[in-house]
Amino acid sequence: MDAQQRSFRLVKDYKIILASNSPRRKELLGGLGLDFEVRTLQGIDESYPAELVGEDIPIYISGQKAKAYRQSMSDDEMVITADTIVYDDGAVLGKPQDRDDAIAMLSRLSGHAHDVITGVSIVTKEKTVQFASTSKVYFADLTDEEIAYYVDNFKPFDKAGAYGIQEWIGYVGVSRIEGSYFNVMGLPIQKLYTELKKF
Repeated sequence: MDAQQRSFRLVKDYKIILASNSPRRKELLGGLGLDFEVRTLQGIDESYPAELVGEDIPIYISGQKAKAYRQSMSDDEMVITADTIVYDDGAVLGKPQDRDDAIAMLSRLSGHAHDVITGVSIVTKEKTVQFASTSKVYFADLTDEEIAYYVDNFKPFDKAGAYGIQEWIGYVGVSRIEGSYFNVMGLPIQKLYTELKKF
């Protein structure tokens, strides 16, 4: 039995393309047992209209990513794009620019709850499905030493909000979560699975 036969044939009529550089999203989608290909494009505009709030922000950005892929996709391909934001008191915390920025973000998140929101777009030539998932993450109080240790050793400069929940900071700093843990990692995989079944 080859790899194609062993894969779970959830979407029989389409070749699935994961449009993401994220190793975490690749790992999560792979956990479904699906056969898929990773494909990335450079230079996609991830800005968004200033009036957007909450879930509308990552849905819009994932949609912009999907539009960039739609031009070159084949009729038998399905592209999955996603965008994750950390949303704290109405402010979007993106990827930190440097060490000081990362420390400032984690200091801001310390001791209270924030939302992690992922927007997902599933696109074929004929159809687009979009949805979002929100998880509320509660951080314990973090000391300056703990924050500096995490930033210096794990260098979370490619992560929204300057942290990865699957890393050391998640072990010591996250007291509880309301919603999907995998969503905080970057892909609400159960919700995606449900949408793919309906597709």
